[in-house]
Amino acid sequence: MKKIFLFTLVGLAGLQLRAQNIDKIITKEYTDHLIKTLSSDEMQGRATFSPGIDKAATFIETEFKKIGLKPLTGATGFRQSFYKYQIKKLSTSVKIDGKEIDPVSVMIAGVTTESVSINKGNAEIIKLDVNKPFVEQFRASLTSKKNQLVLVDAKFAENFKRYKNYIDRPATLDEKDVNAAETATQVFVLGVDAASDFSAEAKSKVDKMPLFNVAGMIPGKSKAKELVVFSGHYDHLGILKNTEGDSIANGADDDASGTTAMIALAKYYKTLNNNERTLIFVAFTAEEIGGFGARYFSEKLNPDEVVAMFNIEMIGKDSKFGKNSAFITGYDKSDFGKILQKNLAGTEFTFYPDPYPQQNLFYRSDNATLAALGVPAHTISTDQIDVDKFYHTIKDEYSTLDVENILSTIKAIAKSAITIVNGKDTPTRIPKLKQ
Repeated sequence: MKKIFLFTLVGLAGLQLRAQNIDKIITKEYTDHLIKTLSSDEMQGRATFSPGIDKAATFIETEFKKIGLKPLTGATGFRQSFYKYQIKKLSTSVKIDGKEIDPVSVMIAGVTTESVSINKGNAEIIKLDVNKPFVEQFRASLTSKKNQLVLVDAKFAENFKRYKNYIDRPATLDEKDVNAAETATQVFVLGVDAASDFSAEAKSKVDKMPLFNVAGMIPGKSKAKELVVFSGHYDHLGILKNTEGDSIANGADDDASGTTAMIALAKYYKTLNNNERTLIFVAFTAEEIGGFGARYFSEKLNPDEVVAMFNIEMIGKDSKFGKNSAFITGYDKSDFGKILQKNLAGTEFTFYPDPYPQQNLFYRSDNATLAALGVPAHTISTDQIDVDKFYHTIKDEYSTLDVENILSTIKAIAKSAITIVNGKDTPTRIPKLKQ
């Protein structure tokens, strides 16, 4: 009986010591420093290919150096650089039955080269059905393998405007997709009811552009070949249309909050220095324009060696479950969430399954590529995505965040991941997606 009592006292002392350590390591001041810097106007919204994202990468590199992380195996620095091709439209011209169409009523998708020209001789003419939803018809056209002139009824004007803002942005492509012979072009025209003849041209600029993840690691001890990944994306939308004197989409919650968590966790585990598995900490680029950073990172790993991935996205406000809670996407796909919750027994914090299954969040964030390869790769979030009025707006600023929520979530991840970090627990694999 005395032995049991003694072991209980030792266990409680250990828990108290860890609690003290984590409160000293992951402080509000430290968290504030990270998130305020990443979401400052100086970073210009951290758009991919912008000077702002370069500044953000330099800041993250500096923090990694202070913490004492090492570059990934074979790397000489923390930047994991690669290239994509950016297609920026310079001009478009569409004539229908001899009449020039106002560019405001035109959007052209599928452009992969400097010059595109289609007409009735090499394209089909279709018209969207006003009695069917716009989005499903629009997506069907985008995936068509044929050149198309798509006539859009004025009824769909709001949908057209919303998607035009997206389609008109510079596109980012892999080298194999630039000048690809099998590419089809879709020309959408609003407010034209019929066409017997047409021609359409698009002139674009093609540039080879650099991108870079920022990644570091803490080598493991007895299980160094087994990898645990902690991640967040550090890019955002950059400069948007000026509204009320502001045009910078600071991305404080999306995803300076997740990137802050990733850096703070690196500091915590480096201080503990008891990880049996190798821990990788990575800030992904280009999540907002197609997940290119996570894809490139995943290609450089053997997915069979990755034991788990903690992708952290938007933890700046209370979840729909209230204080001291977060949700895990794909909760039912592995026992990752159950392991985390087991390690939080006796605490106030709870991890819940994703309450927004209709949003398909599991395959919409940077965990998706590794998850598709069988890795227990999950995203942790607190965002109420269905009602978040600041999401993807210039109002996503530090002033809208609840720093205490960020702190409690980071600490919960740190505590709950400990048995995965020290090699005692191994989450079950996720069924691979068929290629």
